[in-house]
Amino acid sequence: MTGIYHHTIDAKGRIAIPARLREELGETFYVTISMEKCLSAYSLESWERIREKNRAMPMASRKKMRPIFAHASKCELDSQGRILLSSHLRDFAELKKNVTVVGVDECVEFWDSETWADVDVIETTPENIRDVLMELDF
Repeated sequence: MTGIYHHTIDAKGRIAIPARLREELGETFYVTISMEKCLSAYSLESWERIREKNRAMPMASRKKMRPIFAHASKCELDSQGRILLSSHLRDFAELKKNVTVVGVDECVEFWDSETWADVDVIETTPENIRDVLMELDF
């Protein structure tokens, strides 16, 4: 999943999922908290891989994944291609009105647009891109 899309959350907490990302996420997918101040959405197939990996870990390690599962929400697209983001998920990512939806390989991230702008400026400098590519041996 790739791309950057700008959307708004309506008064009921719904957000439209970009058509290109809907194809890859599917009609039903999971949204949960992230290690950054955003939300992450996973297709059913990706979510199942996360669950399988979690089940293979020792119990002490599995407990560390508790917040990911506890805050996950199974989302289904409505007839207009929208999902309802619960208030606790919106609060975690501080999503108010303007949301930037970012495709990041196996997941989709939902960012407050101002927060995303700050992150994007830092991450897209030529120096940072060079350092990341070198670190990952590309």
